[in-house]
Amino acid sequence: MRGLVHIAVVATLAAGATADAGHNRHQHMHRHVVPVPDAVEKRAVVTTVVTPIETKYVYSDGEAVNAAEAKKCIADGECVVIGTSTPTTTSAKAATTKTTKHPADFFESKATTSTKSSTTSSSTSTSSTSSPPPPPPSTSSTKAAAPSAAAPAAGSGSSSNFPSGKIPCSHFPSDYGAIPVDWVGLDGWASIQTTGSWTPGVSISNIVEPISGGCVAGSFCSYACSPGQTKTQWPVTSQGSTGQSIGGLWCNNDGFLELTNPSFNTLCMDGLGGITVENQLSEVACVCGTNYPGNEMMNVPLVTQPGSTNTLTNLNAKTAYQWEGKYTSGQFYVNNAGVTVDQACIWNSPNYPSSAGNWAPVNIGAGTDINGITYLSIFPNTPTTTAQLDFDIEITGDITAPCYLKSGSYYGGSNGCTTAITNGGNAVIVFKPQGSA
Repeated sequence: MRGLVHIAVVATLAAGATADAGHNRHQHMHRHVVPVPDAVEKRAVVTTVVTPIETKYVYSDGEAVNAAEAKKCIADGECVVIGTSTPTTTSAKAATTKTTKHPADFFESKATTSTKSSTTSSSTSTSSTSSPPPPPPSTSSTKAAAPSAAAPAAGSGSSSNFPSGKIPCSHFPSDYGAIPVDWVGLDGWASIQTTGSWTPGVSISNIVEPISGGCVAGSFCSYACSPGQTKTQWPVTSQGSTGQSIGGLWCNNDGFLELTNPSFNTLCMDGLGGITVENQLSEVACVCGTNYPGNEMMNVPLVTQPGSTNTLTNLNAKTAYQWEGKYTSGQFYVNNAGVTVDQACIWNSPNYPSSAGNWAPVNIGAGTDINGITYLSIFPNTPTTTAQLDFDIEITGDITAPCYLKSGSYYGGSNGCTTAITNGGNAVIVFKPQGSA
């Protein structure tokens, strides 16, 4: 298996939201990036930043490889992405490219908007000093738990204090607000990152990540929360030594679950609100958020039933996980109508290998900047997939500019669109039949 490194080339320009409302994206194995535009901090709310990014690849030994060959190598499981060059914009009128290599998610800071990428593996477990967890392959080994086509049940104790060190690691804490994702094959957990030991304040360089089984001693065990919420637990002062994100409760050597974030005694916290998803379709539509911090797989479920209105998590960046002190935002994968949660909120979908999970047709980005402005983006999941969404999406409500996907075309251009929620307002992301008014 060969390693691939992304090289991203960026050029930035300012554009009014009434023109091509763009978004800053960086493609890697299973993440697309939609950080909030920095330029808005110094300009009007309706101003956005358009940042076209060209993705190139080289093998880890420096040999150049064209994009088509790289994508095929990744799809065939013969290559993994082991690093990325990260474009960094400094203003709306000027751009520089700063090269770094660090895995994780996307984030936003006062002066810099950047991205992180993830490494994946096809083996059943991985010991790594520089890469995040492997996504489970679409084999029977990942199906340790029977998949469910229904929406996961909401936790019953989301506001209850978690008794640190008292609950066995074999007990999934749904009674304290965690939502099981049984189809992943980890006894309900979203990811398991085994490090053997944990010393607060010391970075972690050796991470083994199983793709089956339960939470075991010496592991960080991550979990999903109800729609509108996000998890509170991650080792704040002990993240991956090369930028990997680590999240969840700690299973100690005695086999009991411990809190890892001293700022919270509960497992889940409410987001900022203001964003809902309305399903006007005749079938279920699944929106899958990334498990972050953790293995960064798209396995946190929002299952929208026909005729329903659902809360999309708008995390509070000031209290949520921050990557190296920088705000992070929400990333969501939109699957075609009728794809059930066990086929949608997973890396490889056995039934829809080229159009669901990591290959879902569309992404939604949601994030709130340091000034409290919430941005929403809709954009194609390219170059990962060429799959087309079989319904339309339109953002309505108290927004600063139009943003929609109608009959396969995005407002403003093929790269998608971005809008912002007006102060104190609400936005509705509407799923509707293609071609409907």
